[in-house]
Amino acid sequence: MSPALSVRGVAKRFGDLRALHDVSFDAHAGEVIAVVGPNGAGKTTLLSIIAGALSPSAGSVAGPAGAGAANGHIGWVPQQPALYSKLSAAENLRLFARLEKLAEPEPAVQRMLEQIGLRERANDRLDELSGGNRQRVNVAIGLIADPPVLALDEPSASLDPGQRERLWEFIRARSSSGTSVVFSTHTLGEVQRNASRVLVLDQGELLFDGAPEALMGQAGEGAPQHGGDLEHALVAFLEHLGR
Repeated sequence: MSPALSVRGVAKRFGDLRALHDVSFDAHAGEVIAVVGPNGAGKTTLLSIIAGALSPSAGSVAGPAGAGAANGHIGWVPQQPALYSKLSAAENLRLFARLEKLAEPEPAVQRMLEQIGLRERANDRLDELSGGNRQRVNVAIGLIADPPVLALDEPSASLDPGQRERLWEFIRARSSSGTSVVFSTHTLGEVQRNASRVLVLDQGELLFDGAPEALMGQAGEGAPQHGGDLEHALVAFLEHLGR
């Protein structure tokens, strides 16, 4: 089966700063992949390149059947929402549906309102919604064109535990229907609960690509069901490499 997303030899430089170096991986339908690492590791740069919001200095990103990243096959949810606070939830979705040039924007808007559980709040202005509900609208905008791949940069940052869980219920439902999800986070607990794979970045290099359980095994941590802690495992893994 061909991958939903193929990242090959991606590198990025900002002047003398090497933000990414030779990063390669594939994502398949329905996979949930977490990108983790210290501040400045290159997580946001990688996700921005995957989404087509930033051009790589070298390498390539392709969606299904070799399609490029910037042609609607990859939905993008940046950490800073591109939402209009004076518009309603429905109006924001309609605006982005038109920007995506959907042939039938209104059915897509109603579908997303239903999926994020905000049909009853559709006409409420964004500045009247909670932070968690605004973030659900933000993610819905990334999915309005029904892309096979969704890239999210720290989607649960600043959310409380209840808001975070409701957001992840929505994201898990999308992955169960076949959407590939690649997300960055500093919250390792949500990686253990939601990700089937974890990519460890540091200083722009991809140091690990595998299951969370495999990373914990390398670091001498037990499996999650036996009390293993992914955050401890990540710290131990990086220390072992002298990072």
